[in-house]
Amino acid sequence: MKIDIVTPLGRIFQGEIKEATFPGIDGEFGVLDGHAPLITNLNPGVISLKKADGKEEVIAINWGYVEVTPNHINVLAEGAVPVAGNNESEIAAAIEKAKQLIRDASDSKTILAAVEAKIESAARNI
Repeated sequence: MKIDIVTPLGRIFQGEIKEATFPGIDGEFGVLDGHAPLITNLNPGVISLKKADGKEEVIAINWGYVEVTPNHINVLAEGAVPVAGNNESEIAAAIEKAKQLIRDASDSKTILAAVEAKIESAARNI
């Protein structure tokens, strides 16, 4: 299925994926190809995307909306930071930027701790 993730500053990610996990308002939820249509709010958190080749993309968002159709996903986020890089220093900078985005979006220490742990865990797999 295809996915587009955009912010007011431009496109963050576009491509084909096998599955996605989102930080929904009622908790995390996953989407696979053929998912029932859905539109919902997204809380501060991490979007995890699994590509067909098995690689995972991780994108921290501060809040937004997701529209799911059976073969396409559109995400509109106010702010987003891909947790990626070509070397350790780039990855470390992306992690710090992602953590700051989440800190600025939420004052819940529980949410912050959970999201920061997820970002750190995902970064180890890059």
